[in-house]
Formats: sequence, structure tokens, C-alpha cells
Amino acid sequence: MGSGKRGLLTAALTVVCAVTVLAAPGAAFAAPAPTPAPPSGGSPAPRPGKDLQAIREKLDELYHDAAVATDAYNAAEEKTEKQSAEIVALAQKIDQGRQRLAGLRNQAGAAARDQYRTGGLSSTAQFLLSDDPGQFLDSAGRVLQGQQAATKLMAEMTRTQAQLRQYAADASARWRQLDANREAKAAAKKKIEKQIDAAEKLESRLEKKEKERLAQLEREAADKAQTAWLDTGVLKDVGGKASEQDKKAVKYATEQLGKPYVWGAEGPDSFDCSGLTSQAWASAGHAVPRTSQEQWRQLKHVAVEDMRPGDLIIYFDDASHVAMYIGGGAIIHAPRPGRTVTVAGAGSMPILGVVRPDA
Repeated sequence: MGSGKRGLLTAALTVVCAVTVLAAPGAAFAAPAPTPAPPSGGSPAPRPGKDLQAIREKLDELYHDAAVATDAYNAAEEKTEKQSAEIVALAQKIDQGRQRLAGLRNQAGAAARDQYRTGGLSSTAQFLLSDDPGQFLDSAGRVLQGQQAATKLMAEMTRTQAQLRQYAADASARWRQLDANREAKAAAKKKIEKQIDAAEKLESRLEKKEKERLAQLEREAADKAQTAWLDTGVLKDVGGKASEQDKKAVKYATEQLGKPYVWGAEGPDSFDCSGLTSQAWASAGHAVPRTSQEQWRQLKHVAVEDMRPGDLIIYFDDASHVAMYIGGGAIIHAPRPGRTVTVAGAGSMPILGVVRPDA
């Protein structure tokens, strides 16, 4: 078996095992066994207390604020890319308009030169002075055609000039928006780095055993939330069948297990939460918004009891986190800095709602 197949099989087994545990209705999530007391003379294991709990809550707050800022950064990034493309398109239209206007001016110049060659008499004047009835009638048609052509030429020049002015005004507006979004992007980046730096400094002050206990507290909180969610009986009515696109999106997400969380990243080597879900659905041939907040705002909402694998679960009141539901009460998501793409309980965080990308 090739290394690629072995990797995919390992990832699939990880998901199956996780789903088996997470899907057990009403199953209690037992906390890890207490750490045995060290031998005499060793450092005692930190006892669970208010200090570590307060640190956990502070870390949650810092990483949540970083997630909100990451969404703002991603939104600004998406807008700057769109506006840059629009500016390029407008520049092309302006160039084409200028070329067209130059051509129209050449036509008008040719008409003026023709009039000069005929002694300064317009076609209309020459027509009125003609004594030949045949020439009179023939000239009448040419005069009418000439007048129509001149009118059309002037109208076309006026319209082209108006279009150029509008294109220039649109380009100027896009530049202003682009500058504003670049500033928003820079401000969001600064906030992200500030929050993550504060969190890392806070964690760096902990000793090894305190970090282990902190990780245990995080697991216990997630397990408690998942158990409470399962105890509501929510999975009794959840049985939606995945579509072919759902299956492709889940497959992509599964193949990313173990890759690191990096804010602003959308693969292939690292992801943030919405980078993972948007790329998973892009791989299934269906584009979705880049940020979790826009995914919540733009995609179709479905009831939790109607969700199926491939649906996206949006978390927290501000829609600052998103994960992909994979069935059996489990999700795949990119949690936060310092973590990797992983399987977790769908109810381990406060659920805002569920959206369906391919509805």
C-alpha cells in the first residue's frame, strides 16, 4: 500500500474512532484519570484551582478575539482582491474607450477635411445649388444619410466621453475602497498578532504540569458541553443523507486532519477555520463565502435536527467560528493557533446554527 493510501486510511480510521465515541447518545465524557502523586522529593502536580481555570477562561477570550479579528482580516483580504480585479477591469474599459474615442475623432476629422476639399460648402448647400434633377434626388439621399451619420457620430462621441468619465469615477471610488480595506486589513492583522502574542505569553509562564492540567481543563469543558448537548436527544432526529457534493467536501476536510491552524490560511499546508470549510466546499465544486460570518449570513439556514454530513455548524453569537459536520455528532475543524485540524464533538462549543452550502 502506498504512503498516500496509508495516510488516507489512517485519517479515515481516526474519524471513525472519534465518531464512534462522540456519537454515543447520552454518553458521559469521563475526565482523564487524576495524575498520580510524584515520588517523594518531586514537584507536586498542580491542583485544579481558580487560577488555572481563570487562565483557561482568559485564553479562551484572547483566542476568541483573535478569531473575530481573523474574520475581519479575511473579509478585508477578500474585498481587496475583488476591488483590485475591478480596478483592472475598469482600466481596460478606459483604455478601450480612449481608443474608440480617438477613432471617432478621426472620423469627425475626415468629415471636416472632406468639407474643406469641396470648397467649404456643406453637402446640403451643394444639394440646394444643383440644377440637375437626377443629381438633386441622388444628393437628397446622400444629404439625409450624411446628416444621420453625423448625428450618430456626435451621439457616439458624447456617449463614449460620458462612459470614460463614469469609468474614471468608478475607478477612483474603487481605489478609495481599496485603501480603506487595506487599512482595515492592517488593523485586523495587528489585533490578531496582539491577541495571540498575549495568549502565548500567558501560556509560556506556566510550568509543564500546569500546561498539562490546563489542557485537561479544556478537554473537560469540551466533554461536558458535548455530553450536555447529546443528553438533549438532538441526535435522535438527525439522519439527513449526504449528497455527492457533501461527501466530496467531507473527504477533503478529512484529508486535512493534523495540519496546523494558521490565521488567514486556506491551504494547502495550513488552515484557519473558515479557510478549511471554504476550501473543502471549493473542492466539491461549490464556492462559499470565505469567512464564517459571511457563511452564516449568506448560506441557507437549516435546523440542527435536519443537518447532514457536509453542513457547516456556526459557533458563538458573533459567528466567529465554523466547523464541518461529519455525522454521528462529530465535526472536523481548525480550532485555534497552536492546534491542528481535528475531530471534535459538534456540541463542544456554543452552536449558533447550521448552514447548508449546496442548498
